[in-house]
Amino acid sequence: MRRVRFRDPAGMVRTGEWHGDSVSFADATYDLDEVDVLAPSEPSKIICIGINYADHAEETGIAVPDRPMLFLKTPNTVAAHGDTITLPEGKEQVDWEAELGVVIGEQCRNVDAEDAESVIDGYTVVCDISNRDDQREEQNWVRGKAFDGAAPIGPVVADPEHLSDDAAVSLRVNGETKQSSDISQLIFSVPELIEEISSYMTLEPGDVISTGTPSGVGGLEDGDEVEVEVEGVETLQFTARRD
Repeated sequence: MRRVRFRDPAGMVRTGEWHGDSVSFADATYDLDEVDVLAPSEPSKIICIGINYADHAEETGIAVPDRPMLFLKTPNTVAAHGDTITLPEGKEQVDWEAELGVVIGEQCRNVDAEDAESVIDGYTVVCDISNRDDQREEQNWVRGKAFDGAAPIGPVVADPEHLSDDAAVSLRVNGETKQSSDISQLIFSVPELIEEISSYMTLEPGDVISTGTPSGVGGLEDGDEVEVEVEGVETLQFTARRD
């Protein structure tokens, strides 16, 4: 099942089933243009992984790390499928980054890698939008990574059985493929990430781990239409805007 949060025509927030061109809840089915698709969870935090594909390490000139590189995005960064993202004003380079997202299903701490699947609610799609102008100038990356709308997520949480071990991850801008890889290329696997992260912090239901991006990162321009796809999960769509 692929679960979707949406606001129905009466204004009620529902969690229902995604059918591609429609959503359903109880006995009602709605076309997508009848509802507002919401972010698939309400994370207390998004834990992101830097440099988790070797080809992205190569394109950035950064050495492959010996442990996961962690940084945080805050709840204000969350945007939904179909949203228009306003890029930070006056910044020259604001990049796209296609990523598999892991949605946590229960409060947990100190989870061993072999037990990681038990705390996963499902998988989603994330675009880690990055303001490189400021990222280059600071160590904690708040300006670079945590501006409003910097984490489009969705449109669904797909049950784990939908994700294969080599699911493709791709990103298209205005219909042109910019990133193309698969999750078998992850340096640190999802179970390893959960073990590492949960050894430092409590994970809450709805929290998202964004597992890193492959090569092909590039800059967003005003009016760009972006599609981020994880095979077996779904395709996240959003529009970039510069004021």
